Amino acid sequence: MQNFMFSNPTKILFGEGQIQALADLIPTHARVLLTYGGGSIKKNGVYDQVVNALTGKTWFEFSGIEPNPHYETLMKAVDLVKQEKIDFLLPVGGGSVIDGTKLIAAAVNFDGEPWDILAKHAPFHSALPIGCVLTLPATGTESNGNSVVTKAATQEKLSFGSPLVYPQFAILDPTTTYSLPPRQIANGVVDAFVHIMEQYLTYPVDAKVQDRFAEGLLMTLIEEGPRALEEPTNYNIRANVMWAATMALNGLIGVGVPQDWATHMIGHELTAMHGLDHAQTLAVVLPAVMQHQRGPKRDKLLQYGRRVWGLDLSDEDALIDAAIAQTRQFFEAMGTPTRLQGYGVGRESIPKLVDMLVKHQLIALGEHGLITPEASREILELAA
Repeated sequence: MQNFMFSNPTKILFGEGQIQALADLIPTHARVLLTYGGGSIKKNGVYDQVVNALTGKTWFEFSGIEPNPHYETLMKAVDLVKQEKIDFLLPVGGGSVIDGTKLIAAAVNFDGEPWDILAKHAPFHSALPIGCVLTLPATGTESNGNSVVTKAATQEKLSFGSPLVYPQFAILDPTTTYSLPPRQIANGVVDAFVHIMEQYLTYPVDAKVQDRFAEGLLMTLIEEGPRALEEPTNYNIRANVMWAATMALNGLIGVGVPQDWATHMIGHELTAMHGLDHAQTLAVVLPAVMQHQRGPKRDKLLQYGRRVWGLDLSDEDALIDAAIAQTRQFFEAMGTPTRLQGYGVGRESIPKLVDMLVKHQLIALGEHGLITPEASREILELAA
C-alpha cells in the first residue's frame, strides 16, 4: 500500500426528513444563495422543503445551471453573489449543480479570469462556504473537492479540485431520488461504477482494505442498479445506491492506491463535442480502455472478474474477455449503450477528439502514463 493522508471534512446527514436540518446547519445571519438546475426540485417537493427550512434567513436563488454546467451561466451567478453580498452557497440538485456552485465559490474572490482555475490550474486562496442537498446520486461531488465545468463557447470540459470547496455538509435523503427518470437513475449508477473502477482497476499494491471496499461497492451497484429501475420508490434500494455513489468518490477507496482516470478524460471530450451525458461517455470508453489496457491491468482484471463477477475460468484470457463482456452487459442492462454508434457518433469524430486531448495536454493518461494520443485513438476505435 502506498503512503497517504486522508481527511474528509464534509458532514453527512443521511435519511428521510433530513432537509429540515438546514435550519441549524446554516449560520443564522448568513446571506444564502440557493442554486439549482432546471426546476425539477419544484416539481418533486424538494424546493418547498428547502424553503421551509430557510424560514427566517436571508436568501436568494439562482436557477438554470445546466447538466455539464456552463461557465458562462456560472459567471452570472458570481455577479449576483457580489451584488447581494452572499456569504453562503446552497446547491440543491445533482452533481452538475454542486460542481457549478464550487466554481462560483472559488471565483467570487479570484483575482483574474476564473476560467484560469480550470484551464491553467491557477491557484485560489479562498472560497465561499458551501452546503448541499443532493437529489441525484452519481458523482460523489457532495463530499469531495472536485468540480467539472464546461465552457460552451469553446466546447471545453475541464476540471479543478481544492480542499477549499469541500461542502461543509451534505444532506442525502433517498426519497428525493424517487422522481428521477430512468435515464438519470442509470446515469447515476454507471457514473458511480466507473468512479470506483478508475481507482480499483489499475495494478496491485496489496491494499486489501481498499480493494474489498471497492469490490463491495461494485457488487452493490450491480445488484441494486437494475432494481432501482424496476422499483424506483423502494427506499432501501435507493438508499444503497445513494450511499454507494457517495462512497465511490469521497476519497476513501482511493487512498494508498494508484488511480487511472483515463476513461474520464476521454469521456469529457465526448461530452464537450457531442453533448453526451457524462455517464454515457463513461459507458462507452471504459470497456474499450479495459480491452486496450488488458496487459498493464491484467492482474486487477483477473481479480475483478473473479471477485466481482464470480467468474471461474482456467483460461485467464477468456476470464478477462468475460469480465469485460459482463461490464458491457451491465451498462447495457441499465439502458446505457456502450458504443459510439449507439449515440449516433461516427468514427469521423475520432481525430478531432484526439486533437482536443492533445490541446488539453492529456497525452500520458492512465496509472502508468502509457495512454498516448495514439493509444487514445485506438481506444476510441475500439469504442466505435
